[in-house]
Amino acid sequence: MLFTRAILSTTLAAAAMPALAQKADPFAQGPNHLRRYTECMQLARSEPLKALPMAEKWKAEGGALGARHCVAIAMFESGKFVQAATQLEVIERDMGTDRPGVRAELLAQAGQAWMEANQAENAAAAQSRALDLKPGDIDLWVDRGLSYAAMRAWPRAISDFDRALKIAPDKVEILILRAAAWRNAGDPAKALADADRVLKRAPDHSEALLEHGFALLARGDRKAASADFAKVQKLVPPDSDAAKRAALGLRGELPGAEAPPAAARPPKDTPQP
Repeated sequence: MLFTRAILSTTLAAAAMPALAQKADPFAQGPNHLRRYTECMQLARSEPLKALPMAEKWKAEGGALGARHCVAIAMFESGKFVQAATQLEVIERDMGTDRPGVRAELLAQAGQAWMEANQAENAAAAQSRALDLKPGDIDLWVDRGLSYAAMRAWPRAISDFDRALKIAPDKVEILILRAAAWRNAGDPAKALADADRVLKRAPDHSEALLEHGFALLARGDRKAASADFAKVQKLVPPDSDAAKRAALGLRGELPGAEAPPAAARPPKDTPQP
């Protein structure tokens, strides 16, 4: 289906956590909590196998939610995706009804972990609960759309991309995702329309050109599609994934309905309220 990691690759800086540093926040347990949490999360990112025992020790010493969150992220970074997802969901559940924004972020992270574990149904379930708490979060709509796409549930994926585009109209990356979903759903005309919207703004966007070409190919216009694929080959490195997909199109072949990559974004260090 060609939902590539490049489409949604986003660099997420660690959040500053001003709200979470307040006494009322469940992640803040004492004057040294923020420092220890920050150090633990940094180690979880760089050396997760070292971070795990440190975070477990901190949890045993009363580190509470901050320590448990660090454990979960260290698990994620060390490839223990099911354990990470389960831990994140338990943390969210243990918070009760407090801090819906923080709980939504924890569930979003759980969804990313489930996707890395190739368990799209569990990912969609976690993301659905997150959206109940934070319906205006564009990333959540996109993430659940990707989960539905992995399940080949194209109408549901399209619906979620529609919701994301209502929040951010003409967002290039989401239009390309929806174009791919429309094509896989058997509607190349709507796929072509989404790709055209992108190309009017960014005529050399390789992902949009690929989707434009594949939509044309699905409609039987191989000549026009070949022009798109030939342009892609001029724009991208010859050994890139985009070049290989363009070569596929030039042979007159449509890509299979491949599942998207598991997680477009790594889990953030600190859930945001």
